[in-house]
Amino acid sequence: MFGKRANTVAGQPAAGHPSAGKPQGQPEPRLPPAAGKPVTPAPVSASDSKRSDEYYLTKSAIFGALIEAIDLSQLSKLDTDSAREEIRDIVNEIISIKNVVMSISEQEDLLDDICNDVLGYGPLDPLLARDDISDIMVNGATRTYIEVAGKIQLTNIRFRDNAQLMNICQRIVSQIGRRVDEASPICDARLADGSRVNVIAPPLAIDGPALTIRKFKKDKLTLDQLTRFGAISPAGSEILKIIGRVRCNVLISGGTGSGKTTLLNCLTNYIDHDERIITCEDAAELQLQQPHTVRLETRPPSLEGSGAVTMRDLVKNCLRMRPERIIVGEVRGPEAFDLLQAMNTGHDGSMGTLHANSPREALSRLESMITMGGFTLPSRTIREMIVTSVDVIIQAARLRDGSRRITHVTEVLGLEGDVIITQDLFVYEITGEDAQGKLKGRHRGTGIGQPRFAERARYYGEEARLSAALDNAEATAD
Repeated sequence: MFGKRANTVAGQPAAGHPSAGKPQGQPEPRLPPAAGKPVTPAPVSASDSKRSDEYYLTKSAIFGALIEAIDLSQLSKLDTDSAREEIRDIVNEIISIKNVVMSISEQEDLLDDICNDVLGYGPLDPLLARDDISDIMVNGATRTYIEVAGKIQLTNIRFRDNAQLMNICQRIVSQIGRRVDEASPICDARLADGSRVNVIAPPLAIDGPALTIRKFKKDKLTLDQLTRFGAISPAGSEILKIIGRVRCNVLISGGTGSGKTTLLNCLTNYIDHDERIITCEDAAELQLQQPHTVRLETRPPSLEGSGAVTMRDLVKNCLRMRPERIIVGEVRGPEAFDLLQAMNTGHDGSMGTLHANSPREALSRLESMITMGGFTLPSRTIREMIVTSVDVIIQAARLRDGSRRITHVTEVLGLEGDVIITQDLFVYEITGEDAQGKLKGRHRGTGIGQPRFAERARYYGEEARLSAALDNAEATAD
């Protein structure tokens, strides 16, 4: 045991004192049967809310006594498992001393909750441990939503108060050297597994801190798995593998939550392991497996408003780092100009994502971002730069039934007058809906036998494989 264990606990005799034995007198109210049970993604009913209030009152009393009884400086010297065991021992003593009557299972759940509060992310830990959750959305201390299988559900997870939620937000962002407070109420961060985190705090968030976590699966998805899920057909998957292998410059476009980052991760699996890759992101979340990878991350301004490092700064610096491929996590500003320049100056195979609802809209957004960056270039010049830089646009979409599909694989061909010409190699067509409300559809090839990057595929020895994939796509369509 360690720290202040020898002192009294919240005004009660310490463990080992003659009067500190079995519970004496009238016990405190027993915890309700449902308190502390494993969290399930079910809506909170009125009775659940009442029981939760009683549970949190008991937990707060025990947690306050625990903080008085331990020495946090000594606790920080222990590894996680040892610290968790010490906390469990002290909490068991506090429960005995305070005459709290509860079953073994209720006590175990309470112990886990308090350990999570001290060592982890509090009430978020059970949600972070579930691999079927893709998003966690905390709207203040009392309302927490999750997304499972593309559908948003209300949970019975809640925090003690907004102060506890704010402390957890601070704990998350401080791990990557950032802060969130009244002076800097908006922050992007990430968890250790790469999950994306956004925090917006009061006074901007009126009803308490709003925390959003985009979770990544523990096991990274592959194109073969996406094929099994129906996101792309086998022939389409083969074409994407070839695109990643032959160093086409790729833009992945799609709406929020459509799977752009997941698809980008999948494509990077087909990069040769002897290539030097540099990634630029606002919050590092890409999970590249290649050994020669340099990961860069932007930095927000300091409290004095100086020292910010923008995405454009990172992309410009990449060009001095002898990259073979540059991968931008999300293109959303003037860095689009620098990325296009990199694609056009010997960094073939560069990739990036952007928000757009169609390949045609992705090209328009790319042009708009360059214009908003203050570049006074004629519109035709910008379009010529896009045409000579971008080879393929892959469109991802999240359908209304929650499923995610790759809806277009589109080539950028060239300019005809002032209009950028594109051609679809692969499209997804919705054919109907089943009795459960799930959309039915099919991926089909458009019959293009000689894509623009066929010459590149020949150079890398993938011509026969590309022809076979295009033939299979056309046969599937027939």
